[in-house]
Amino acid sequence: MFVINKTNHRTVDVDEVVYAARFSPFELSSDLLAIGTSSKIVIVSCQSSEDKASLEDMTFEQVVVINHGLKVTDLAWSVQTNLHSIPRQIRLFTAGGDRKIRLLTSDLKDSTHITVIGEHRDYVNAIASNPELGSSVASVSDDRTCRVWPIPYSDDPTISFALSSPGMAVCWHPLEPSKIMVAEKNGTIRFYSVITQQAFMSLDCCQAPLLSADWCRFNPLTVAAVAGSDWYVFDTSQSSLPLENRTVHSGGGQLISWSLSHDHLFATTGRPGSLVKVFYLRTNRVILSVERKIVNGLSWHCRQPIIAVGSDSTVHLYLVENV
Repeated sequence: MFVINKTNHRTVDVDEVVYAARFSPFELSSDLLAIGTSSKIVIVSCQSSEDKASLEDMTFEQVVVINHGLKVTDLAWSVQTNLHSIPRQIRLFTAGGDRKIRLLTSDLKDSTHITVIGEHRDYVNAIASNPELGSSVASVSDDRTCRVWPIPYSDDPTISFALSSPGMAVCWHPLEPSKIMVAEKNGTIRFYSVITQQAFMSLDCCQAPLLSADWCRFNPLTVAAVAGSDWYVFDTSQSSLPLENRTVHSGGGQLISWSLSHDHLFATTGRPGSLVKVFYLRTNRVILSVERKIVNGLSWHCRQPIIAVGSDSTVHLYLVENV
């Protein structure tokens, strides 16, 4: 069983409104948190002195601040980010308020490079980096396309998938990086092969608007989404329709994210207000419900049951404890 120990709540403050917050999902950079604001990206190291999950003794250090020049709408870490061996580097992708996709690299000293690698025709809702080599990034937009952009100097082509409605979420398969999942606002979730450039499966929430979806890291047959006021969980080996669903936010769900350290734990955000809820799927229990002023960004730590929630000019961290 999981509970929230309310004493295990820490905050990271920045001097601008937070629009995106993302822990690195990769082992070599798992202690890094990227915070996107109206004009910059702040990289923070979040380290615990013990192997046991803890916020109480976690230390925070600002690693680097990168001037982005405009609003950051989403972030995606590259697996090539590495602080444990030479050469040390920060490498991540951003979606900006100008509809452009950028690659940011920093050696943490005096060299920072920002390269535009693509542009949509409308607002970019989500991006995701290829988890195997970091050689490409996928993005979805209100222009009703999903695009896969190669990094600069790559021989790979840009791939475009036409969607039937705005794309709201995109994820790479946790174990097979030639496959991506794209969630559309009309409630449809489709799976594509970047090799054949064809869809090979679809799911249907039978509810709209769908605003977020995520692929379970521990069980790639499992997908979760928020559409309308409900969350939906699919077992893709059984049906294209939801295995379970539950009303969670009466005013509409906004974000959903699977834990990266526990296979039955996920978090959602939604209205009324700006509510953050954490669920334990085995018992369908809500184990956290907290309201923030606004919520922009929802992310899980790679190795520990810690969630990061962007709110106003602060990122709130909560630890879920196994008791």
